[in-house]
Amino acid sequence: MLVDSPPEQRAETAPAPPNRRAIRSLGLLASVALLTLVALASVALGAKALPLDQVWHGLFHASGTYGDVVVGERVSRTVLGLLVGAALGLSGAVLQALTRNPLADPGLLGINAGASAAVVTAITFFGVTSLNGYVWFAFFGAAAVGALVWFLGGSRGATPVRLALAGTAISAALYGYLQAVMIMDNAALGKMRFWTVGSLSSAGDSTIRQVLPFLAVGTLVALALAKPLNAMAMGDDTARALGADLNRTRALSMAAATVLSGAATAACGPIVFVGLMVPHLVRSFTGPDMRWILPYAAVLSPVLLLGADVIGRLVARPAELQVGIVTAVLGGPVFIHLVRRRRTAQL
Repeated sequence: MLVDSPPEQRAETAPAPPNRRAIRSLGLLASVALLTLVALASVALGAKALPLDQVWHGLFHASGTYGDVVVGERVSRTVLGLLVGAALGLSGAVLQALTRNPLADPGLLGINAGASAAVVTAITFFGVTSLNGYVWFAFFGAAAVGALVWFLGGSRGATPVRLALAGTAISAALYGYLQAVMIMDNAALGKMRFWTVGSLSSAGDSTIRQVLPFLAVGTLVALALAKPLNAMAMGDDTARALGADLNRTRALSMAAATVLSGAATAACGPIVFVGLMVPHLVRSFTGPDMRWILPYAAVLSPVLLLGADVIGRLVARPAELQVGIVTAVLGGPVFIHLVRRRRTAQL
């Protein structure tokens, strides 16, 4: 049985006063405005310096010139970053609510590692090269590892410590497997080495079209779970009294997180810490109400991901630093801060 939320958290899941709802609404609009600015920066800035008039021409008067092609690639990259960022933020928020663990995310619980291992296996041993083919391997790997972490973490008696330890151990083993495969297969090394650190550089219209249906379904399911997850935060008995189906909510939550993180990982490789940092930050000013956490996470997670991608493109000009590396560098200190704030027994 999972530990019930503290009384002060239960109180905050009640409907917020009108003025607080107005503040949250304004904050969400400001977040959308910030996301718009970051998306524009993602199109305008990159490893190849382009004047703003060339960017404008590429957006609205493309004629097939080199600059127009670069702008088109940046647009696809930005759109994929928006989709993947929202998916990672939503999956992290859902997993944190499901496990009642503020340190849970697809990366720390091994879901990303499971998807990565399955995709690399498909590429290396089964000759699968298209996203449409290995996305199914990503889903299978994510689902299998998610279920294994939940089982090793104690299932109904899961605690944050057990889940974190199980996820860390499985992730370490799977990433060791990834490294072994890349060392043994030199031909696949070049193909996989950028994918396994997480990158938006392979974005294209075909990639977006292939992952969009999965991300759309996962997003709709995650947003629909806001009220049931709020009920579960009040304790299992209270949730049942409010009419929540606990088994159905848990199953749908794991399914939504698996679809979102699996599709995101299949498209870009494993990108860590986005699903951890953003929902945790959002919760600090929205409270535990999932009706606000999920929309905020869906908007602010792409801000972090696209911002990290722009940083990676600028700091290493004319080359670029993969976005998975940048988010790991940013997320490491944040994770240490979270651990220091909460005593080890409460992780």
